[in-house]
Amino acid sequence: MGTASFAVPSLKKLLDHGYQIAAVVTAPDKPAGRGRKIRYSPVKEFALENKLNILQPEKLKNESFVSHMKAINPDIQVVVAFRMLPEIIWKLPKKGTFNLHSSLLPQFRGAAPINHAIINGFSETGVTTFFIDEKIDTGQIIFREKTGISESETAGELHDRLMVLGAELVVKTVKAIEAGAVKLTPQEELIKAEDKIYPAPKIFREDCKINWEDTAADIHNFIRGLSPIPGAHSTIEFQNGNHKGIKIFRSQKTGEKAFGKPGVIRFVNSGFEVACSDGIIRILEIQLEGKRKMTTEEFLRGINTKEVVRLA
Repeated sequence: MGTASFAVPSLKKLLDHGYQIAAVVTAPDKPAGRGRKIRYSPVKEFALENKLNILQPEKLKNESFVSHMKAINPDIQVVVAFRMLPEIIWKLPKKGTFNLHSSLLPQFRGAAPINHAIINGFSETGVTTFFIDEKIDTGQIIFREKTGISESETAGELHDRLMVLGAELVVKTVKAIEAGAVKLTPQEELIKAEDKIYPAPKIFREDCKINWEDTAADIHNFIRGLSPIPGAHSTIEFQNGNHKGIKIFRSQKTGEKAFGKPGVIRFVNSGFEVACSDGIIRILEIQLEGKRKMTTEEFLRGINTKEVVRLA
């Protein structure tokens, strides 16, 4: 059960290891893009290429879907980047239903664990498999696999690494369940050992505005934690009173002290830097409203830097 591209390597790995995929459950087809053409989910595209049985229920409690799943009578259900399952579905398999989550549970329960791990400045994250229960991301842990996060890594780059790491963990989990060799860890035991448990709620556009009065470290983490999607945004103000929206996708901490009030810009070596509350952020990749994504050097060729006042 999966929809997004994150789920495709897990499905492929299970096929490569000879497991019988009785069905692939994915989201219904929806129109997307400017032309509003019908677009298949990445999981459906892969399933079609491999001639797998595809189910696309609008509602997971639908009687016909539930009956279909009972007729399939699966041994295990594997959930990766999908939606919350009703109890009648997750309780169906003989050997249970497990989920692959892209964090080290119990940290970052919720819809956006990769983004929040970076935004909160974590230097380590990973993937977890756990048996689904009544609540979201609270079930007993089967396996966890750790990996580091570099200071420059974006959410998109970490997503791609965890996608591969997670696929390996899915196969390891299925093999352990098949062999009856699973040792479960209640999340409550791990919560006691953690100083603080961070949530990972869904991120909306209004959550993505940069506050230049934050520290340089926090702003740098915020930018890379939202890159490339949905993208941290700000407003560039000009001397004539005009302003334009921008998205910032890559940045760098300089380690220097701030040269002015938060949001003030200075231009250096074909690039620009922005003052924060305690330091400076160098902007590396940007997208001006209505334009394509570009390097800062490309961006500056198209504007008169003398007219730029600040970012707000």
